[in-house]
Amino acid sequence: METLNQILEINQNYLIIGLLVIFFTLEQLSKTPFHFRKRGQHLFQNLLFQITLTVLNIIFVAIQVYFIEWLNSNQVGLLYLIELPFWTKLIISVALYDFTTYWIHRASHRVPLLWRLHRVHHSDTTMDSSTVFRFHPFELIAVYQTGNILTAVVFGTDVMSLALYYIIAYIFFFFEHSNLSYPNWINRTLGLIFVMPDHHRVHHHQEQYYTDSNFSDIFIIWDRIFGTFKELGIEKMKYGLKEFDEDEKQTFLYLMKSPFINIKRIDSNKNSENRSQ
Repeated sequence: METLNQILEINQNYLIIGLLVIFFTLEQLSKTPFHFRKRGQHLFQNLLFQITLTVLNIIFVAIQVYFIEWLNSNQVGLLYLIELPFWTKLIISVALYDFTTYWIHRASHRVPLLWRLHRVHHSDTTMDSSTVFRFHPFELIAVYQTGNILTAVVFGTDVMSLALYYIIAYIFFFFEHSNLSYPNWINRTLGLIFVMPDHHRVHHHQEQYYTDSNFSDIFIIWDRIFGTFKELGIEKMKYGLKEFDEDEKQTFLYLMKSPFINIKRIDSNKNSENRSQ
């Protein structure tokens, strides 16, 4: 218990910086499956998203924590209806945060308003470890943090399990997005339960058929259970969204304003313009 508390007390900004240094360095030193140029410029543009989110979270994380702790103090949620050992409840709560995130992520691909925000993440045509940061701050604050509160409302999850969820999730985020080669055996073993890089690479494929799959962050079992799991060979991968192919559409300033711009979605399967979103 004491060890867990020490882990949870780690400033998550330090964890994020440490993971970025490790994975970004490995990308520069090892043989990678994709060869991208201008890694420094790409890193800088994506770091601007994380800096913006960190500033905004000074206020919004406190609000999220306040609401969840209030719900816990009033014993709101299904987990308060049964007695569970501490570690059992903690593991279940982490899984429930991931379960809710799966459905929010899936909705972000279906609901046009949510997709306007979420497409910022999918716009990256040269995905690497810094792509972890490429999220519109409004999406993370207004959509996912609200989803965390709703998870606490329904299930009775707490702040401790949320903190543990984010520690695990960030490790998976860097693992999944990094431009690194991994042995095939991990897909056949760990990949039966957990999200592997090859799974998430499919999710970032330019063709919408593949983009709308593999929504899970930690447990790939959600995709397997609910019929959204897809596989594709790494040699067939092409990242990004066709409507964001131009260099000027890869900049922080353009992507920050892009949810408020009427951008036609291009169906890469038919190479024709689809609906406006």
